[in-house]
Amino acid sequence: MLEKLKKFIKNIPLTKRIAVVNNTDKWSDYPSNGLTPYRLAQIFKEADTGDVMRQMELFEEMEEKDPHIFSQLQTRKNAVTGLDYEVIPVSSSDYDKQIAEFIEKQLSELESFEEVLIDLLDAIGKGIAFTEIIWELKGGYFVVKELKSVHQKHFFWDDKDYLRLMTDSDPQGIYIPDNKFMIHRYKAKSGHPSRAGVLRIIAWMYLFKNYDVKDWVSFCEVFGMPLRVGKYDPSASEDDKEALMEALINLGTDAAGMYPTNTEIEIKESNKQSSADIYEKLARFCDEQVSKCILGQTLTSDSGGGSYAQGKVHDGVRHDLTVADCKALAATLRRDLMTPLVKLNFGESAKVPTIRFDCEESEDLVQQATMLEVLINKVGLKVATSHIYKKFSIPKPESGEEVASGEKQKQEVSMLANKIELKGKQGEIDDLVEIAKLESAPLFNKQFKVLKDITDKCSSLEELKELLEDEDKVYSICKDMNNGSFESLLKGSLLNAYLMGRVREDG
Repeated sequence: MLEKLKKFIKNIPLTKRIAVVNNTDKWSDYPSNGLTPYRLAQIFKEADTGDVMRQMELFEEMEEKDPHIFSQLQTRKNAVTGLDYEVIPVSSSDYDKQIAEFIEKQLSELESFEEVLIDLLDAIGKGIAFTEIIWELKGGYFVVKELKSVHQKHFFWDDKDYLRLMTDSDPQGIYIPDNKFMIHRYKAKSGHPSRAGVLRIIAWMYLFKNYDVKDWVSFCEVFGMPLRVGKYDPSASEDDKEALMEALINLGTDAAGMYPTNTEIEIKESNKQSSADIYEKLARFCDEQVSKCILGQTLTSDSGGGSYAQGKVHDGVRHDLTVADCKALAATLRRDLMTPLVKLNFGESAKVPTIRFDCEESEDLVQQATMLEVLINKVGLKVATSHIYKKFSIPKPESGEEVASGEKQKQEVSMLANKIELKGKQGEIDDLVEIAKLESAPLFNKQFKVLKDITDKCSSLEELKELLEDEDKVYSICKDMNNGSFESLLKGSLLNAYLMGRVREDG
């Protein structure tokens, strides 16, 4: 079947998995153990040559070892994965809508699609992320069977800067096949993808904090304990020196010890209160720099002072990052997943729909709705309804589809009232009639439906006259309205007309 399809479709995707995951993939050389400035610089130099294995392993350890880095990256990722999304057709034609529905169905049927998004957003920290597409031919369509994340350490750039994948059968690496991988790149800064992730930028803060916390723990271990100083006679033997050292150690744990008479132990009380918080200050400084790199600010991530207004500004900065992440992720999904799905199943000439994440804040939507109302009703600006549907992520109703119309009459009435103010006295009566018709239409439709039912039963005026003279028949027709009689129906209609007239006269 695939051989036949190759004659008609370009770039038939590989259906088998090529980035096979082994049990050893979860192992690492743990480059963060004993990390020094020299070793960190060497790891970065290796990555600059294209070999990113040790750098990617280090980045993975940084997330595992530092709770602050982990929480900040999780905040950044969850801000995107928690959003709803929609697939938007290129045009309103039935064919383009069919393509969009097909794509949306494929995405909804993917197992744990949110986990796939988290894997792709791993590029925020590491600069690049890879997900392999496992295709299958089902019902005459190429569909996605699975999406499998592949660790970045399986990839490298060769001496010509081409991206390659190391496999079991070809450790030297193969070029990336078409329509086989989703490759999400994140550019925290301009430059090569191997240097663009935020974890590379904060690696030095991680190193300094590592040194600081290690010394802090050692400091806490002896904080408040008196300093024990041993003195020995110059003629003391090696055995005497060892005995003295053992006695000093025992004094730290047992507060007791034995030592020769020719040795002396002096105990000096600790006085370190002035420097007790220096370690915490350095650790907090490093955390603040990490927060700035990942979330763009500190007031919504770190405890500390700051006004409400400052917090709102800082949270707005973080929202800008969320919007940017959504747009970048949507571009990757459209390029590497949706485009192959469309081209393989609908042909090379088919247009690819877009995907949009609902990343607008509710407060922003309220402000935009208020602004649109002023622009349309007060200024008279003409705004395309397609723009409003897109702006508020509301699908345009299909023909014949039931729509919510509770506020529609009020809007029309408001627009007519504004027209009256602009036109002055001329045509005021006609406009008031139009307003009265709009506002009273529901009541009149309800009441005069009964009259229509009565007239539908009569084929001539004589029959109508005869029916209206029979109170029992009229009552049976009107009882569903709870009016009791035709007389009360007319009274209700006249009362409504009178009240409408008074309202207009008083207003």
